[in-house]
This record gives sequence, structure tokens and C-alpha cells, in this order.
Amino acid sequence: MNIPYAVGLDIGGTHITAAVINIKEMKVIDFSLHKESFDSNLPVDEVMDIWKKAIATAIENSKVTAMKGLAVCMPGPFDYQKGICWIKDQSKYEHFYGLNIRDLLLEHLNHSTDFPVLFENDAVCFGKGEVFKEKANLAKKVMAVTLGTGLGACFIDKGVSVAEGECVPTDGEIYNLPYKEGIAEDYVSARGLLSHYQALSGTNLHNGLELYNRAIKGDVIAIKVLEEMGEDLAAVVIPWLEKFGADHFIIGGKIANASAFFLSLFNKKIKEANLEVTVYVSTDNEAAALLGAASMLYKA
Repeated sequence: MNIPYAVGLDIGGTHITAAVINIKEMKVIDFSLHKESFDSNLPVDEVMDIWKKAIATAIENSKVTAMKGLAVCMPGPFDYQKGICWIKDQSKYEHFYGLNIRDLLLEHLNHSTDFPVLFENDAVCFGKGEVFKEKANLAKKVMAVTLGTGLGACFIDKGVSVAEGECVPTDGEIYNLPYKEGIAEDYVSARGLLSHYQALSGTNLHNGLELYNRAIKGDVIAIKVLEEMGEDLAAVVIPWLEKFGADHFIIGGKIANASAFFLSLFNKKIKEANLEVTVYVSTDNEAAALLGAASMLYKA
């Protein structure tokens, strides 16, 4: 039997992860997952050489020769249909603004112009990947969020991303929803956590990991900041869990690793809202993103 395979890519501001995916069974091929860290503000050709190396290594390690396509998980702003990068003033991919990433990939990989190269938002890829990990989820409504530098979200109904209609926010995004004295991302993100910690302690931390380590060591203010973020996350998502009729709520992203500090308060708010939603914290964001990207080529 001819099993279809594709290359899944998870592209971030400081890394690229590539793997070969069996798109019939939606499984990452053993030993194929390969990650390269790099400076995305390097010249375009240098970045493309790094991407090419990651893809070639994944394919070589998989022992698979024929690929049905390339599925790319990419941060925004980005034209996912046309493959054009609109990232600007974000300290990443400074030389890629306005460039067609599909054309660049085809050129550097020496593929013909009809070789499938598909793109999807990184938060959507994460959510879809979590759904496709468990086939039972394909019959359900799932809302997923990624908690990291920013606040990503997606709404998945029977394996399909929903980004319009009355039951989801505009474009399926929650980061820009009005909340307290600003928007949701001002409170539910690494930036929000660090800002809150500085306001309460007067100390300026460099990143979320530093805050997390302080919480582990018993820093009362760090613990309080994480706990309150759990309450803020609940306040932001509860109206949309209700409108969407979600069966599952999945939390991913780097900040999900600190769930021991915020999950109980989050769950308390969900219970107080009388929502029948299964809350799940993902421990494998990378594989989920790759599977979510590859799901664009999935045929049931």
C-alpha cells in the first residue's frame, strides 16, 4: 500500500522544527524530528539554507523518499493562502516582509511550482494537531490557546478551523479582545506576567522562565502573578467557550509548563460558570504543531 507522507514545518522566530508525517495515520515518523536554532534576522538566503538543512535532515532520518507536500506552521501576520510574509517590527524575519515564502521554499528545495506547499497559523496548527492526536476528538468542538510571548487561539469543529461567524471572535483571535484596561494579551502572556510582577515587586525580570523558577522556589509574588493569570485566562475564554459550545479546552505554549500554579484557579472559574468542558494541558506542543500543519493534507 502506498502510504502518503509530507514534511511538517514549525517555524518560529528563533527556530525551525521539521519532521516527516504519515498523513494517513497522522503520526510523526520515528527519528525524523529535527530542530535548528538560528537568528531569523539573518539575510534571506542564509535563513533559507538553514530551513533547507532542517528539511533535508528530517527526510534523511525518516528513510522516506516520496513526499506529497510541505505543510508549514507559521506565525503571523501572514497571508496563509498566498504564502506571503507580512511580519514587521517584531524583531524577527526583518528581511522577509512582503516576500512569497512558498516561492522561496520551492526554489531552494528545487521543487516544481505545482508541488503542494500549504501554510497555517501557528496557534491553529497547535489546536488541530491536538485534535488529530486523538481520532475521537474529530467529532468534537475544541478551543485551544497557546500561552507564550503572545496569546494565540483557535476554534476547531470536527477537525476544521472556524475563524468566522457569531460563535467565535473576529478571525478566531482572542489576543486583541478588550479586557480590563487594555486587551487580553496585556494580561495573559509572558509580557503580561512580567509587567504584573514588576508592578507588584519593583523587579524587572527578563523572561517567563525566570518568573517560573522564582515561583518554584516559593516567591510569593511570582506565584500570585501566575495564579491571577489563570483567573484572567478564564475571564477571557469563558464567554467564547459558551458561544462555541466547546467540549474540550486545550492549553499549550511555554507558559503551560507553569500550569501547576494557575490551573486550579482557572478550573474553579470554569466550574463557577457551570461549563461542561474538559480542560487539558498539552505537554507536546512541538509535535502537535507539526501534526496540525500536516492535517492540511489529511484525507479521511
